[in-house]
Amino acid sequence: MTERTTVRLPDELVARAKRKALAEGRSLTALIEDGLRRVLADTAYRERNKRLLPPVAAETGGLLPGVDLNDSAALQEMDDLEYVERLRNGFA
Repeated sequence: MTERTTVRLPDELVARAKRKALAEGRSLTALIEDGLRRVLADTAYRERNKRLLPPVAAETGGLLPGVDLNDSAALQEMDDLEYVERLRNGFA
């Protein structure tokens, strides 16, 4: 069974992915599926990109000021902003 979902990706990344899928004669969905399978299977990638959610304050060990575990939209936005920053820095 397949699931329909929405993802937010940088325009430039989507454009490159569409060109690659077209050049390989397959759908964008197939390209994304292949990429996800590779990343999920890559143990080294998972180790490099481990992180804990939500972020905690080093001083108190508790949640950072302004983090509300009951506000899933705000948590998702924080995650998206962090992801975009990691994209800009080449996942360093």
